[in-house]
Parts: sequence; structure tokens; C-alpha cells
Amino acid sequence: MAGNIIGLLLSWLVLWLTERKSLLALGFTPIFKRVFQFLLGFLFSGLLCASLQLFEAWLTNSYWYLNSKITFSQISGYLLWNFNSVVFEELLFRGALLYIAIKRLGPKKGVILSAICFGIYHWFSFSVLGNIVPMIFVFIITGLMGFAWAFAFKRTGSMTLPIGLHLGWNFVFNGIFSKGFVATPVLILERSSSYAPLEGSLSIVNSLLQNILPSILTLILLKFFFPKPIVTISDHHQ
Repeated sequence: MAGNIIGLLLSWLVLWLTERKSLLALGFTPIFKRVFQFLLGFLFSGLLCASLQLFEAWLTNSYWYLNSKITFSQISGYLLWNFNSVVFEELLFRGALLYIAIKRLGPKKGVILSAICFGIYHWFSFSVLGNIVPMIFVFIITGLMGFAWAFAFKRTGSMTLPIGLHLGWNFVFNGIFSKGFVATPVLILERSSSYAPLEGSLSIVNSLLQNILPSILTLILLKFFFPKPIVTISDHHQ
């Protein structure tokens, strides 16, 4: 939480020094429209992530069941932890710096630059720096998602939709399906007696679905639900 407060202060400082803008330039108003965009992004990414995990379980003759020991307090804690980490990354990659990049370099270059930086950042957060194949893989999957979320900022002129998209995916993936580091999983994966690990072409197809499809579907969502920018970057007021 403290890191996000510092991030907001630094974002305000950068915006004011470079563009003479306040934090409202990042699209936090009008409130009801931005809340709707956040919820839309959260539900879309969350349902997409859950669908892909259930599909993978079906392919491998496995199933997920609810952990009877999980508590509402623990789930709330997972949501809060993911929210803090997501907001930190969004302030860094889809906040003031992207706003300035779009104004100075243009929308296309700004979005691409943000995506490249997001991919490189995950070399460090995923601890793959120095391992060429994992670096390429991580750069592609996180860079594509970073592109989609930066494109969401461009289309809406706001951080709220990217935050919702990011949080929906991370919370469901890390918290609900326990793919991250959680002490007590919400759902537990059970292998059936006929469990068969994915191999060959089926494994490749599943990998593409899990890692590439979310970015593609997110871009399709943005194209059809937000066919043109609701508000351009230059329209924001101080």
C-alpha cells in the first residue's frame, strides 16, 4: 500500500513537471463510467482465466474442488495483495509514463514502448534473466498482454480498464486457482485415476490457449466494445 501511495505521488509529480497535469489526466473520472470499465475488465479477465484453467483440467482428466479450510478473510487477503501489486505495475507501465509517451511519441509508439518495457520487466520478476529460451517466452507472453492493457489505456484514456483487466487475471490465476504463492489454496487440483499429462501437439495447443489467447481476446473486446477512444489523451483536464 505504501508503495502505491509513493507511486501516485511520483506520478503526480512527473505529470505536473512535464505536462502541467494532475492525476486526473490518468482518467479516474467520471466515476461511474470508470467503475463500470473496471468491473467489465475484472469480470472479463477473471472469467477468461477461470475458463482456461477448467479447460486444461478437462484435457488432463483432472478437476478442481473447493478447499474446505479456506476462509473469506484469506480470500479477501489474496484480493488485496493482488490489487496492491497490480496497481503498482499499472502505475509504472500504464500510468503517467504511458500518458507522456503517447503525447510525445504518438499512440502507436507509446503503446509498443510500454509493451516492450512490460516484457523486459518480467525477466526480472520471473527470475529468468540469462536463460535465453525462457526470456523469449516470457517476453512474448507478457509483452503481448502488456500491449493489450496499454491499448486499453489508449482506447479509454483511463487506467481503470487496464487495472480491472490485470486484476481479474491475476486474482483468479494466483488466488483462486492457486498458481501463485498462497499459503492456503482456494481451489485444489485433483488428478483422476485416468490422468494423462499433455504431450506433443496437444501440449502446444494448450500452451498457446493459456498464454496467447487471453491477449487476443482482450484486443477483440477492446476493438468491438471501444471502437474508438472515448476520450483522447489531449482532452483530459487538470
